[in-house]
Amino acid sequence: MSEIRLTAWVHGSVQGVGFRWWTRSRALELGLVGHATNSADGRVLVIAEGARESAGRLLELLRGGDTPGVVTLVVESWDRPRGGLSGFVER
Repeated sequence: MSEIRLTAWVHGSVQGVGFRWWTRSRALELGLVGHATNSADGRVLVIAEGARESAGRLLELLRGGDTPGVVTLVVESWDRPRGGLSGFVER
């Protein structure tokens, strides 16, 4: 199973609605490490490392319509894992 790093910028009404907590819960269920961070412009940055299949599933969930708030767009990029992450945290 190959390891991957997912970087996803989540657009919409996703701050102040429990979105980061929800993302953290899903990521931990999938065995991923990383963080969900609010940005000043209202987006949430999601960094997740782990199995490619698990990261892909997290991306599906982010786009799936069952998130807190309203997601209007998710822009993702994929890279090799960089390591140095432990657990999954909200920032």
